[in-house]
Amino acid sequence: MPVRDAPIDEGRAARPCGTFAPTITAAPLPGAHGVSVFAYRCRAGPHDRPYVEQHGGHSLAYIHAGSFACCCRGGRFELTTGALMVGHPGDEYMCVHDHHPAGDAGVSFGYSDELVERLGAGAAWRRGALPPLAQIAPLGELARAAAQGRSDVAPAEVGLLLAERFVVLVASERSAPRAPSAADRQRVLRAAQWLEAQCGEAADLDGAAAQAGLSAFHFLRVFRRVLGVTPHQYLIRCRLRRAARLLVDEALPVTTVAFEAGFGDLSNFVRTFGRAAGMSPQRFRRLAHRGPRIHTARFAKTAPT
Repeated sequence: MPVRDAPIDEGRAARPCGTFAPTITAAPLPGAHGVSVFAYRCRAGPHDRPYVEQHGGHSLAYIHAGSFACCCRGGRFELTTGALMVGHPGDEYMCVHDHHPAGDAGVSFGYSDELVERLGAGAAWRRGALPPLAQIAPLGELARAAAQGRSDVAPAEVGLLLAERFVVLVASERSAPRAPSAADRQRVLRAAQWLEAQCGEAADLDGAAAQAGLSAFHFLRVFRRVLGVTPHQYLIRCRLRRAARLLVDEALPVTTVAFEAGFGDLSNFVRTFGRAAGMSPQRFRRLAHRGPRIHTARFAKTAPT
């Protein structure tokens, strides 16, 4: 349950009404270039009563552990690991954990109005959420590493890159599918958790469908309706997140990273990672462990946070 532009007191995130949420801890991180950053951890589960909150500004939250559902703009979004929660000023939302017993954790970025205007595509911020996408996974894991102090890249700089990537992706997005049933949501979330746990192994469509208790054909359609991607696409996202995490956190050879992440061969990994991140695994690793700055020149006139 990400925190949005809220003051922090005693490690807890303030709600719009001024009360505190004991299930959430949030830590502010250094901001710059019109970007504010929070690392958060939510411990809410099925027995915690959901309540209405409100976005105080434009924001993106990358979920790097756990999952939850977000009800906003007349819809419900199942946010699993690797997804983005999207905030628009004044929008009300409610985070629900009825099918998500383990809570969630992530990195939340807030963006100044001036920066959003310079990024363009203002309508993109009314999207509500974005499913786990290959183009988001490497940057999301870089954000996690930067927030945990495991990268030399400044968290606010990753926030800039993430916002740029988000705007481009949403601009090319097609219309959303019709809403799935509650039973379908439960089945798909169970299968998604299994794919996440098995991404380093030989996971396949039949195995995931068995977790959902559906035929492979029906499962494929239902999975896409709930999460916005196919089971195979979701599995590749899981493997990309795992690879990005290994590249940042470990000193393993790239070949070892490829196989540990579940890719069958090195060339396939390098090609897939390159398409998603826009750079080779070696360059991504160097980026994560060099001194800041990324390409912030174009935002130099934006007022710092």
